[in-house]
Amino acid sequence: MSKLVKGIGINDKSRPARVNTKRERAYTLWVNMLVRTTKAYWEKFPTYIGVEVSDNFKSYSYFYDWCQEQVGFNNNSASTWQLDKDLLIKGNKLYSEDTCVFVPKEINFLLLGNNVDRGDCPIGVYLNKRVGRYVASCCIGAGETQSLGYYETKEGAFQAYKKAKEAYIKVVADNWKQDIDFRVYRALINYQVEITD
Repeated sequence: MSKLVKGIGINDKSRPARVNTKRERAYTLWVNMLVRTTKAYWEKFPTYIGVEVSDNFKSYSYFYDWCQEQVGFNNNSASTWQLDKDLLIKGNKLYSEDTCVFVPKEINFLLLGNNVDRGDCPIGVYLNKRVGRYVASCCIGAGETQSLGYYETKEGAFQAYKKAKEAYIKVVADNWKQDIDFRVYRALINYQVEITD
């Protein structure tokens, strides 16, 4: 019986974990995925609380074979593509063959929320205390933020953010359409920004 990896996964050693002295990319992804399902990780990153791995993905050989068949895993710029578990199903907490896809880093970062400046405001909104109004702003690539104006209410500012963000997500989806899994493209085109994000 093989020793459990991170107390969860099984590596039956039928697939390579290393190539020469370098860790195989699939193995690194697999171990990192397993780590995200541990209580120690949850204590550092509470947004991962409750994340699980499917029975199939607990097997490294299964995960390795699955990776080889996925769009974006073996392309020339594979190192800039990331394993994503919650694009196809928003808020998903299960790593599995039905919920995971590989996405370019640009797409993965596109959907991250920034909670640092907004306080109790919705995503894309913060209160400018100096003028006493809400500001909407949207990241439009490579760290470039576009101001969307001042609003009297959080909700008004959020609606401006939602419109701009959803439009930008569609632009990015169209730019990557030829390279990404069709399921990723469809999820991006249909993506809805919620006030609770």
